[in-house]
This record gives sequence, structure tokens and C-alpha cells, in this order.
Amino acid sequence: MIDTLITVFYLVAGFLLIFGLRGLSHPTTARRGILCAEIGMALAVIGTLLNHQIIRYEWIVAGLILGSLIGSMTAWVPITAMPQRIALSHAGGALAATLVGVAEYLKMAPNVPPITMLALGFEVLFGALTVTGSLMAFAKLQDLMTGVPIVYKGQNILNISLFIVAAGIGLYLAFDPSQTALFFVLVALALLLGVFFVLPIGGADMPTVISILNSYAGLAAVATGFVFSNNVLIIAGALDGASGLILSIIMCKAMNRSFANVIFGAFGQVAAPTAASKAALVDAKATVQSVTPEEAAVIFRAAKSVIVVPGYGMAVAQAQHAVQALERLLDSQGTSVKYAIHPVAGRMPGHMNVLLAEANVSYDRLIDMDDINHEFAETDIALVIGANDVVNPAAKTDPSSPIYGMPILDVDQAKTVFVLKRGMSAGFAGIDNALFIHPNTRMVFGDAKGTVTKISAALSTLQNDSTPA
Repeated sequence: MIDTLITVFYLVAGFLLIFGLRGLSHPTTARRGILCAEIGMALAVIGTLLNHQIIRYEWIVAGLILGSLIGSMTAWVPITAMPQRIALSHAGGALAATLVGVAEYLKMAPNVPPITMLALGFEVLFGALTVTGSLMAFAKLQDLMTGVPIVYKGQNILNISLFIVAAGIGLYLAFDPSQTALFFVLVALALLLGVFFVLPIGGADMPTVISILNSYAGLAAVATGFVFSNNVLIIAGALDGASGLILSIIMCKAMNRSFANVIFGAFGQVAAPTAASKAALVDAKATVQSVTPEEAAVIFRAAKSVIVVPGYGMAVAQAQHAVQALERLLDSQGTSVKYAIHPVAGRMPGHMNVLLAEANVSYDRLIDMDDINHEFAETDIALVIGANDVVNPAAKTDPSSPIYGMPILDVDQAKTVFVLKRGMSAGFAGIDNALFIHPNTRMVFGDAKGTVTKISAALSTLQNDSTPA
């Protein structure tokens, strides 16, 4: 009876996890999708706890309490730190899979069936790799180490060689699982691979790293499911691995990156900027045109169309509610307002969508890059709020740039471009933005939230002054 109940719980949990992932495909169904996945995971946990092989629950209950406390505390991080929090979650999940793999090997060795040994090797390889890779991603996102790509000669060869050696050890252990020392060499190589994987990747590409590490964690979970003959782990891991893989491919396309290079962690290698290009940019900075929020409001008053381009700076300033208030003012004067969303704007996929949804911006106004780029040429104002690398024309004009070839939002084609920033600092990729010195660009310096609020106040005054008595 208990075994039947466990099977039913697992079956329902599997369906709910699939429906949950399907719900995440659109913002309007995302909450329902999350709820389905949460219920599914709860049923999976309950089903696992009913297993007759569990005879004592003290350590399980202690782990549940400790994990719940840690999860509750990390849930309250600000939205700007969400990518780091996700990286730590990947590290934690992968660490659990790795430790389970090590424990199972020590329990069964030297009499480990070949298929089970292959699954254990796969589990610890991708689990340990994800642990250190995620911690490296966290360190780069948290500015605990440089976000600039760290590259050296022969990097690709070393990474691929290490992976082949680790995979070879895993295959050898399937034939001779008694070699305990070799098993721990496999774990050590996997941990080292995680470091080498993320080391050459720059800050601008970190969203792709998080996505692919998510896929690796899913693969480790699938292997764990095979070891324990646990259907829910296999289903959940496969969903995680496949969705992470598909998202990584989509993001690589959006950033014009080679997916093969992402897999082997070596797409941070770029040509250094030439002395001539650096000198030209320094000379051109003298032509920067800045305006006050009040001066910007005058142009907004006459605008018929506005495209807002949000970026990480909007998240830092928590300016999304102020932007939505400006949107309402523009609506009241008949100005068309849309939001251009770059696939990798911010520090993780969907970062800007989450922020704008928090401010109750209509989903219908959020337009993907490919669908809105052609509109910039006929738009009166492009309002860039904290975005940097995703609007940098160097991606199209400077072959020496780390972001060269990455599709960008064509904001420079708008009639007027307002860029809201605190200063002229470079973006996460660590390069200067040629948009700031573009002839039709006007810089509005200051905190984004305060600047947007001032523009709204000035625009409201202009609207009131022009209203007939």
C-alpha cells in the first residue's frame, strides 16, 4: 500500500513539475507555474519520506529545519543580488548531489555494478564541477574577484584535456570500482574544472554561465535518480537540464557567442582594444552632451513615442516604480510608451521583466529586442535607464571589443536618446560605451530613481501649464 502511494505521489509530482515549467513560459502564467512546481516538489519530498528504508528521522528533520532556515534567509535578498543568490542555490544543490554520490560509492565499493558506477561517476563529475563553477560565478557577480576574463595560452586545450581525463577515469571505474583513490581524483578534477570553466568568462557573459550551470546541476540530479531508481529525481533533473540547455543556446544566440566555447569555458578570449581606438574614445568624450531633468522634460512633452530601455542600473536604483509613474504621465498626453527588453539585460535572464512586473507595468508593453529594434528609427525618444553593454554600438563597430558581434538594442537610431546614469563608468563588460558620445545622445546624470522622479515632476508642471483654464 505504501509503495503504491509513493508511486502515485511521484507520478503526480512529475506532472506538476512539467506543468510548472510550462507555466513559466509566459509572465501571465508564471505564478501558477511556480505554485504547481512547489506542490509537485512537496509531494516528491513526502513520497520520499514514506520510503520503508527510512527507519529514523532525527537527522532528516534536522536537515529540513536547517535548510528551511537558510532558504528563508536567502529569500529576502534584494532583486539586484538575485543572480548571486541563484548561483549559490546551484552550488548547494550540486554539493548535495556530489556528497550523495560519494556516500553511495563508499557504501557500495568495491562491489558497484558497472551501470551504477557510470551513473555515480557522471553524478560527481557534473555535481562537483557545478559546485566550484557556481561559487566562482557568485564571486564575480559579488565583486569578490575581477569580472574581467582571465585568459592564458592553451586554455582551451587544458580545459578539454582535464574533462577527457576525468571522463576516462569515470569509465575505468565502471570496470574496476575498487580504485577508491581514482574516484577521489575524479572528484578533485571535477572541482578544478569548475574553477577553470568560469575563470575566462567575463561579467557581461555571466547570465549564460548561470544558465549552463543550471543545466549541469540538472544532469547531476538525473544521475542521482538513476543511482536510487528515483523517478522524480530523473524527471526533475531532466527538466532542469533540458531547460537550462535550451536557455543557454537561446542566450548564446542573443549574444552571438559560440555554444561550444561556453561548454568548455573559454569564450572570454578577446582581442585587446587598439591604442588608436582608445585614443579616439578619449578625445570624443569631450563632446558629451548633458542636460538637466527639467530640460529633458521639455522634449518629453513634445514626444509622440517613447521606448524605455531598462538595465541593471534601474535595478540598483530601484527606479521601476518611478518609471511606471512617468509612463502614466506620458499616457495622459497621448504618447506611446513601450519597453525594449534585451535577452541578457541585467544579471540574469528575465531580470528586467521581474522588476517591471513588480511595478505593475503591463506585460503587453514589454517587447523583445528582435520585435522592437526596427521601431527605434521612427521613435522620438529612447530612454536608457542604467543599461550599458546591451546598447553599446561597439558591438557592431569595434572588432576588438569583448562584446563585438553581440546583437544590441539599436537605441542610437532614435531621434533623441536620453541616458540616465550616475557617471560615465563602464558597464559590466568593463568597456566604455560609445553611445554616450553619440551626436543625438543627451546624458542625464544622477541617481536613476531621483532623475526619473524629477523628469516626471517637470513634465507634470508643463502639462498643467498648457491645460486651458
